[in-house]
Amino acid sequence: MSTKVELGKSGLNINPIGFGANAIGGHNLYPNLDEDQNKQLLKYVIHSGIDFIDTAYVYGLGRSEELIGEVVKELGNRDQLVIASKGAQNGDDLDNSPEFLKQTVYESLKRLQTDYIDLFYIHFPDDHTPKDESVQALKELKDQGLIRSIGVSNFSLEQLKEANKNGDVDVFEGYYNLLHRDPENELFPYLRENDISFVPYFPFQSGLLTGKYNGDETFPEGDLRSGQEDFQGDKFQENIKKVEQLEKIATAKNTSIANVVLAFYLQIDVIDAVIPGAKRKEQVDSNLKTLDVTLTNGRMKNNFVSAQKTVFLFNLNKLDTY
Repeated sequence: MSTKVELGKSGLNINPIGFGANAIGGHNLYPNLDEDQNKQLLKYVIHSGIDFIDTAYVYGLGRSEELIGEVVKELGNRDQLVIASKGAQNGDDLDNSPEFLKQTVYESLKRLQTDYIDLFYIHFPDDHTPKDESVQALKELKDQGLIRSIGVSNFSLEQLKEANKNGDVDVFEGYYNLLHRDPENELFPYLRENDISFVPYFPFQSGLLTGKYNGDETFPEGDLRSGQEDFQGDKFQENIKKVEQLEKIATAKNTSIANVVLAFYLQIDVIDAVIPGAKRKEQVDSNLKTLDVTLTNGRMKNNFVSAQKTVFLFNLNKLDTY
């Protein structure tokens, strides 16, 4: 069992290896999901000691929340879990209005069959609602005990600053991985100054950062990867070479590339937890092995991380001796 960490200033104490539940009931995201298998996997996740479960309305348009609610009710261990959910989708539109966000939380509570949600994010920003008003609506729900902490996701830095005008934002979830590191430049310093924890999504960049590709693959039209620059032409080959450097580190550490990648994120001082997904039990087991991997002698601050940005210096000696 891991030593728990606090997620920023939220008061939520969690295993730093969480679980991204978009493949639990996310029929609109993944084909041919088996809900019985989904529920069995989620039980395995929880029994393995993972207590931070990340879901959202858009994962199956509420179905992910429903399945999580069913499993947690069956296990009877709600107080041992930290459940995060997200909302902002109003039909085909995004809506951050206070009225809609409150209604979204009420509906999530019903689907999750719980009296409170530990962390609720505004999933995406809309174009018209002042973000401090959106967060104020969530603060009112927090004061009522319906949510325990407040997050925002996919906001620009300026939107985040507006949302955090009164210091009420606890967590920011955003796009970040070893191939896409822009948040290091301006976002991370702001998060650090305001004690806001960063939770990265797409940590493996569609599997690129796990070593599963050799560079010869092609992807059919309609495949998500077919439209991503990272999987095309010279860029694809360049990324494969970067991953080969990660493989050297993984071999030296007697671990997997995926574990090296997740361990790197956890060494960054604004990242307290990661939420890799999984569809199989062995993937859950693999993710948890990250806790046995040490890359540096301490948490890395932004000046060190940024210094490596342009050349992707993942040099084993530098990491070991930093």
